[in-house]
Formats: sequence, structure tokens, C-alpha cells
Amino acid sequence: MVSTMTPATPSDSNGTGTSTGTNGGTDAKGASVVVNAIAVLRTFTADEPLLGVTEIANRVGMHKSSVSRILATFEQENLVERDPETKRFRLGLGLIAVAGPLLAEMEERRVAYPVLRQLAEQTGETSALMLWNGDEAICVEQIASHHQIKHTTPLGARYRDAMSASVQVFLSTLPAERVRELLRSGAITFPGMDDAGLAAYEARLQDVVQRGWAGNYGESSMDEVGVAAPVRDHRGDVVAAVLIPAPRFRVSKEQFERLAEACVAAAAKVTTRLGGRPAS
Repeated sequence: MVSTMTPATPSDSNGTGTSTGTNGGTDAKGASVVVNAIAVLRTFTADEPLLGVTEIANRVGMHKSSVSRILATFEQENLVERDPETKRFRLGLGLIAVAGPLLAEMEERRVAYPVLRQLAEQTGETSALMLWNGDEAICVEQIASHHQIKHTTPLGARYRDAMSASVQVFLSTLPAERVRELLRSGAITFPGMDDAGLAAYEARLQDVVQRGWAGNYGESSMDEVGVAAPVRDHRGDVVAAVLIPAPRFRVSKEQFERLAEACVAAAAKVTTRLGGRPAS
């Protein structure tokens, strides 16, 4: 998956962004450094885990020298590491120490884990827990399929395709105007953006609400299928989604329906464990 991101503000010759001699300018300079550093980290994805300095610089709109300095600092802190053969960079294990406390306190993740494991054993396919981040679905837990050929959803993977099952689940909970805004702005990718296509997609989201699950049968990728169902908290709000991704060749339309049933049942278990009530 290739992530969409807003390019960082171009740096000055010092690689630290625009600055002035005032305190306000110093604050702006510091903020720019942080924004640029975050932009560099966000260029790494599950599909492209290895990137060179030039590739990163082109994607974030910064000078290569500025990117090199940021990467050197990250390397010292083990946030990135350099491949000894290609000299390209990948994310480092130091990020786990940063993200660990957040993942540990996520109640949804802790509660869902045994249910996801049971679901993967039951279906033979990968199971995952997805959270919504305003304009993308993010994987925060995964139990991989035991099959040699499988579809995996790495931790931290981000989905912004309108046809992705988990994205459909979350969009179905949003006001129609917010959905249109996300689609029209390109924050959520949606081919065929015209009035008819938008109306058909809105109807599709209504179907997700009615039946309690979303499906993607080779629509975002011809080789993959996915089903997802909402997880609710004690207030009845959708706080997560259980996802089953699988290779398309292994899933007939009948099996697809059975995966959906298993996914809905698993999401209901997680909902109950969170103190919520599954939708009837």
C-alpha cells in the first residue's frame, strides 16, 4: 500500500525551514523541523519498506542534505536503520519502544487479540483489528494465516481506498457530507468520482449499515478479497473493525459469505468484551 501524504514545507539552505530572528520565528523553525522529520518517517510503508535518500527527498519536497541529516539523527536513535548492501533505509526497532506504550494501553487491541486468534484458526485466513484515524484505517493487530500463500495486514498498515472493507465500515458511520468531503478531496481514493458513482457508493454504505458488514471482492485489488465488521463500545459507537483479508483464488462467493458471517460473529465477541451490545 502506498500512502498519501502532504509534502513537507520546503527547507531553507540549513535544512530547518523558514526562520526569523524573532522568538515567533524560532518557534516556527522548530515546528518545521518536527514536521519535516515526521514527513520523512511517513514515507516508509509496508509496500515500500526500503527507501533511499533521493526517493525520500523527492516525496517530501526537501533537499537531500536535509533528509540525510534527519536520517542520521534517526539512525543514532535506532528509529531507522541502513541496509548494509543497498545503503537504503528502513524503519528501525527503536520505533517499537516509542509505539509500545500506546499499543499496550489500547483496550480494543488487548480485548480483540484472543478473538482474532480464534477467528484465524476457524477460517484459516488472516484476521486483523483496524482503527480509524480520521481519514484512514490503520491495522493495530494481526494474526497471520497458516497458509503459505496469504494476505497479511502488517501493523501500522494504512488503508485509504474507498473499496477496502474496513474503510467502508468506518465511512458508513460518518455523516454523508463528511464522506463526500473525504472522497472529493482525494483523502479517500475513489475511482469514477461523478454524481452517479457517488450516489452508488453512498447506497453501498447504507447496505453496510443494514447487513452489518462490508465486503471487497477483488475491487481494490483483483488478487485479494476482504470482509470487515464493526466493533462497538459501551456507548454503541463504532470504535474498531475486525477484518479478514484473503487471496481471491481461495475464496469463492459462497466462502466469501461464510467469511463474512465469521467476521460479524468475531466483531460481536469483541464488542461484548468491550462492554457493548452487538447490533441486532
